Amino acid sequence: MPRGFASDNNAGVHPEILKALETANNGHMVGYGDDPVTREAIQLFKKEFGQNTEVFFVFNGTGANVLALSTTTNSFNSIICADTAHIQVDECGAPEKLTGCKLLPVPSEKGKITPEGIQKYLHGFDFEHHAQPKVISISQVTEMGTVYSVDEIKAITALAHQYGLLVHMDGARIANAAVALDLPFRAFTKDAGVDMLSFGGTKNGMLMGEAVLFFDPKLTANTKYIRKQSMQLFSKMRFVSAQFLAYFKNELWKTNALHANKMAKLLECEVLKTGKVKLTQTTEANGVFAILPPAVIPKLQEKYFFYLWDESASEVRWMTSFDTTEEDVHGFVNLIDQLI
Repeated sequence: MPRGFASDNNAGVHPEILKALETANNGHMVGYGDDPVTREAIQLFKKEFGQNTEVFFVFNGTGANVLALSTTTNSFNSIICADTAHIQVDECGAPEKLTGCKLLPVPSEKGKITPEGIQKYLHGFDFEHHAQPKVISISQVTEMGTVYSVDEIKAITALAHQYGLLVHMDGARIANAAVALDLPFRAFTKDAGVDMLSFGGTKNGMLMGEAVLFFDPKLTANTKYIRKQSMQLFSKMRFVSAQFLAYFKNELWKTNALHANKMAKLLECEVLKTGKVKLTQTTEANGVFAILPPAVIPKLQEKYFFYLWDESASEVRWMTSFDTTEEDVHGFVNLIDQLI
């Protein structure tokens, strides 16, 4: 498969992550998370987010979102999210099937939802004919490549807590958000009022595995049982945990995300220089969204694979990764320039 801009999932695994996996492969360790590697990884998360943080490792991002939402809802609840949210669009109904909850998609602007948009769904409380709102879920980075500011998150969490709701953050690209905001993780999650977080690393150089963080231990009375029942408890847990040791060491997460974001900005700038491409979103992290002539798209995809985002508008999405090179960007832009 040629190198391209389809997804940061298409990139390989960072060499430091592979070394950590090799180190963890020495000897025998107790399974299911009762091992020193997992305990060390949990302490790294506690150092980042506070000692009261409860940490649960899972296989993937959908599993992380489902575990966070399943832990904090009953089947008669509803979950409010953006109409573009991953849990709404790209998880094959897993959150609805496994939580039993109704998803309430809010019309979004550039991938974001606002208190004003959410407010319309905050009704029917204590009315037995109405699914009871319980969680507001936001994505950071959003599916449109935009980043919520701390103030935007605080406005949502304040509204949620006013009504007794919880806030979940889908942080599949949380490292890209952190470097875009130039803030520590805690500043725009726990300290901004977020209650639970799906902390992703796969899109930023890890092999697999995510972490689910709860900032109030009282929320997690049944989480370990739900994780097992939802098939997200890894027997050889150390191979998920070991990746996070390398990920946090020397801030590898930051190095990778900074590079990915930098390459997206370079792509944005070089494409604009051609004067032939219209961008549909401001590039705030590692995603670039553009409109291309329909006839050009398949020709570009032959050499640099990427996805068509909105076929009706001929809108495409280009994602950069920790291993995207300047040569990749310039070669891609030159081809665009030639074809249009």
